[in-house]
Amino acid sequence: MKLQTTLAAAAAILSIASAAAAEPVVAKLQASTAGAVKPVAGGAVFECLGDVCASRAPSADTASIRGCKELARQVGGVNTFGPSSKPLSADQIASCNESARK
Repeated sequence: MKLQTTLAAAAAILSIASAAAAEPVVAKLQASTAGAVKPVAGGAVFECLGDVCASRAPSADTASIRGCKELARQVGGVNTFGPSSKPLSADQIASCNESARK
């Protein structure tokens, strides 16, 4: 019985972790892209149109500063970046934009 309870708790934790990891990562760009582009950053494909990029299937690393820097190198500076529940801070955005394509 204890083993079944432990397994059920572990499954619930994994389910919650998977749901959190699946939250889209969205970037609001400083300048619009020229048409639709699909850069890969932080281990995920972003779909960019105008001044918004979104990754619907992010990896655990997509919402990191590294993911932001990889995206900024390809499409330019960002104003915001991350899932709606935990966007990057202003200091993190500033660090990200140091890598932005000029």
